[in-house]
Formats: sequence, structure tokens, C-alpha cells
Amino acid sequence: QLTLVESGGDVVQPGGSLRLTCAATGFSIYYYNVGWFREAPGREREMVSCIGSQDWNTWYTESVQGRVTISRDSDSNTAYLEMTSLKPEDTAVYYCAVGKFLQKVCEEKATYSYWGQGTLVTVSS
Repeated sequence: QLTLVESGGDVVQPGGSLRLTCAATGFSIYYYNVGWFREAPGREREMVSCIGSQDWNTWYTESVQGRVTISRDSDSNTAYLEMTSLKPEDTAVYYCAVGKFLQKVCEEKATYSYWGQGTLVTVSS
């Protein structure tokens, strides 16, 4: 059974940093495209960043470019989202999602079919 468990969400002040973790079980995360999405109150869920199968490519939404880094570790079967210079508008529930086996181009949102339960990030002074 494929499962994804996110952690790392917290309350931080503007300008702070967080590292979100997505622990995967039941499959090898390296061979799938992995995305981080977020959903803020009253807003649609949006893709924040993604990484293609076998690290084919990475993608970042414009509002986080230069502040966010996606990565994964094959040994621990875990994906990460490092976020720095956090802003109040980054406040949201962040979800990890996995798409298709050997999906190299990660931005194709329709490929994502496995989701974690989410972790809450609150940026506030």
C-alpha cells in the first residue's frame, strides 16, 4: 500500500525557515514525480514545486522561486521542501503528492493521484 506522510509544519515568523518532510512507504519515491501543493483558506490548491522521476526536472511556482528548494533522498525514501524567507502569504496546508511511475516532466498536475494528509504552515508575527 502506497502512503505519504507529511511533517514539519509549524508556526514561524516572517523571514523564518521550515523544512517539510514527506515520508513515502510502499513504493520507491525516486521513480515517481513528486509534487508539493498548498491550499490556503478560501483559495484553490496550487502546486508549489515538483521534481520529476529520477530527478529529470524541477519546477517552482513564481511566488516561491529563490526561496524554496525541493529534494528527495532515495535511501530514506523521503521528499523535502526547504522554505526560507517565509511570508504571511505562504500560510497554508501543504500537501505532498506522487504521480506516475517514470513520469519525467513533473508539472503535469493531472498525473498526481496519491496524496498525503497535509501539514499546516503558519507564517505570522
